[in-house]
Amino acid sequence: MNHRHFAIHKPGGYLSQFVNNQTKRRNKKLLGDLQDFPEGTMAIGRLDEDSEGLLLLTTDGKVSAQVRSKEVEKEYYVELDGEITQEAIEQLKAGVEIKARKTAYLTLPCKAMLLDPAPVFEVTTSKSARRRHRPTSWLSITISEGKFRQVRKMTAAVGFPTLRLVRIRVGGVMLNDMRAGDVVEMTDFPLFP
Repeated sequence: MNHRHFAIHKPGGYLSQFVNNQTKRRNKKLLGDLQDFPEGTMAIGRLDEDSEGLLLLTTDGKVSAQVRSKEVEKEYYVELDGEITQEAIEQLKAGVEIKARKTAYLTLPCKAMLLDPAPVFEVTTSKSARRRHRPTSWLSITISEGKFRQVRKMTAAVGFPTLRLVRIRVGGVMLNDMRAGDVVEMTDFPLFP
């Protein structure tokens, strides 16, 4: 079988799935609404409904397992509520305690740095357009694990809730200038930059 692989810029407001099999999600937007994908296409990892950015898709379960491994880094640009301190950045880098499946979990050390100037992304949902009365700051966070809503939980744990999250890199695959909703078919995924 010839497997197929895709990189997609997932807009905010979409679920990282193709089949809507839950009644409560009946009116949700799914990845399959963006393009006709081959049968058996699956998302490699997930981005929650409010998150945006690079999502890899494949028809090959072996590739999916490789990309989800801890050897492959995932980088996110995160807009935070408030001006993050260097102390909070150092806490993120060292690892912070979050809840994972209702159990306390200490995140692995990661890379984190302030983004100045702030990146500019198109507005894709009303949630990403919201403005706060407080100032915001942007951070780059690179992790090698992927607990449910991990980056959001990490920034909240150090006192700076996430307002917007955009994944810009998975391994050696970059979001670059893809616009929200763009889909690019790829011959393979460079796992390591």
